[in-house]
Amino acid sequence: MKIIGLTGGIGSGKTTVANMFKDLGVPVYIADIEARKLTNSSKVIKRELTKLLGSSCYQGGTLDRKYVASKVFNDSKLLDALNAIIHPKVAAHFNSWQRKQQGVFCIKEAAILFENEGYKQCDLTILVVSPEQERIKRVIKRDAISEEEVLLRIKNQWSDEKKKKFADIIIENIDLISTKSQVLDVHSILS
Repeated sequence: MKIIGLTGGIGSGKTTVANMFKDLGVPVYIADIEARKLTNSSKVIKRELTKLLGSSCYQGGTLDRKYVASKVFNDSKLLDALNAIIHPKVAAHFNSWQRKQQGVFCIKEAAILFENEGYKQCDLTILVVSPEQERIKRVIKRDAISEEEVLLRIKNQWSDEKKKKFADIIIENIDLISTKSQVLDVHSILS
């Protein structure tokens, strides 16, 4: 089974695109969702994150994502340390999940596929891009945060231009009809 890496900047619509593939019967692994589950269930991750960020990072046994974001998105070294704790565990979980799937290919949706060199474990990569103003509007609506907070997160990610150098396929997510058409084209090529 081929592994197709799917990524894009915050608010680009990578999860929307992943769900379009899922609707076509493609097994889809959403790394952010699985990472959330693991940060709340893994005793090793809890211990490491508490050591890194202090006991305030967990409230009632659940990771306080807003607290963590307020710490790591202003400190790239702290963000790298956080990723070094979580991403190896998510990668191992993905490998276990992938062995149980059937089909010609599966999608591994990950926010930092290129930044952490996860693309090297993929047979092909898809980058989802959208205009920055549209991304900002989507994230403000989705996460109920300020424009300044969104811009800070965007600043901490690679630019689309840098990501394009690593991408095999680019899907422009501006309107859903066009996006779905692009997904169908990619699906027919890969199937």
